[in-house]
Amino acid sequence: MSRNKYRRLNLAIRIFTNVHLVRRKLLIGKAVFSGALLLALGAEVQPAWAQQKSQDLEIVQLRPNFYMIAGAGGNIALETGPDGSVLVDAGSAESADRVIAAIKRLTKYPVRYIIDTTSDADHVGGNGKVSKGAGQNVQAAGPEPLGGEVAKEMTNGYAATIMSTEQVLFRMSAPTGKVAAFPNDSWPVETIFSSRKTLSLNGDAIEIFHMPSHTDGESIVFFRHSDVVVAGDALDMTRFPRIDLDRGGSIEGEIATLNKLVELTVVPLPFIFNGPSTYVVPGHGRACEQIDVVNYRDMVVTIRDIIQDLIKNGKTLEQVKAAKPAEPWASQYGSERGSYSADQFVEAVYKSLKGVK
Repeated sequence: MSRNKYRRLNLAIRIFTNVHLVRRKLLIGKAVFSGALLLALGAEVQPAWAQQKSQDLEIVQLRPNFYMIAGAGGNIALETGPDGSVLVDAGSAESADRVIAAIKRLTKYPVRYIIDTTSDADHVGGNGKVSKGAGQNVQAAGPEPLGGEVAKEMTNGYAATIMSTEQVLFRMSAPTGKVAAFPNDSWPVETIFSSRKTLSLNGDAIEIFHMPSHTDGESIVFFRHSDVVVAGDALDMTRFPRIDLDRGGSIEGEIATLNKLVELTVVPLPFIFNGPSTYVVPGHGRACEQIDVVNYRDMVVTIRDIIQDLIKNGKTLEQVKAAKPAEPWASQYGSERGSYSADQFVEAVYKSLKGVK
């Protein structure tokens, strides 16, 4: 590509990004103005992106029948409708009662499936209690449950079906005689053996993609009709992506997953003021749109490339850390304090590229 063509392309990208950000600010400003006017007139406000509190949980309504529940550990996604509800992740064990109460407040339809994106306790700890307290699997969807007492016993009392990759099941369970990381009512009962699995509920095609990244058992979930992607811990708006090398995570898998998220998302071109683009529910932090994922992906790729170049020049881990390749983003995604610092991310990337744990 010639230098002039590159400059024109770069200018076009900057113009698009600025227009997209202006659009978001205008939409927020319009919602605030409209809300203030309606409140002045004594009307009830129902914005398109509605936020509410429920027992210390933050609930964000992304679509008329789609919600993000935050504050229960990892973010939870809930799609609901007459066929029953689908939950992506169930939060921590400590938050299970609050999650059940929130689900029952949001919908009258029972949870049919819980899809686990990872085996981390803040995402799956609530599986057992939520699957029974807010769930009812498809065998119990008719006038009379199918399969009698045998089916009831095998499905934990007709609880919601918990689904995950095989790796997640292995890490949550244990062989006979061993102590499992989680109680058996939290274990997935349906596993994903291929790179893609599909469901269809409430007129929405749901795609589950096995995308090794944070660990080798991670999944992302795409709700086609709702136009929402649930990213799990591959996308974390509160910190650098956590690459768990001991559980098969890798920087290349992380980047591949972020690229997949970008591929699945769209912006409402050419009528950018007509409505929202694809929403992305991250593992932690605020709901995102495509531009947020692109920025996060570009940050990760840039840091990877810098570390890769330093490795090619024979630099040791300590020398790479001293070069501070993540410093420009440290104030936003990491620091010397907290559960996952910039140095820890740099070390994980270095070891992933070197092929060591």
